[in-house]
Amino acid sequence: MTKNMGTIDRAIRTIIAITIGVLYFTGQISGLAAIILGALAVIFLLTSLVGSCPLYLPFGLSTQKKGGAA
Repeated sequence: MTKNMGTIDRAIRTIIAITIGVLYFTGQISGLAAIILGALAVIFLLTSLVGSCPLYLPFGLSTQKKGGAA
């Protein structure tokens, strides 16, 4: 799978996933909201680790810098 996520995109997704986890474990969210947000957090973490977002592919989106100085 082609990487299409930049560093900032990956960091934001990770922060959101951690925030959802903290809200769940502190009892701030529960029930259906916890299930939906938990699934979203898992997806955000997985896409951050892999560096590719499948939803970006059909639209040709990428937040990864092209070329640039090393």
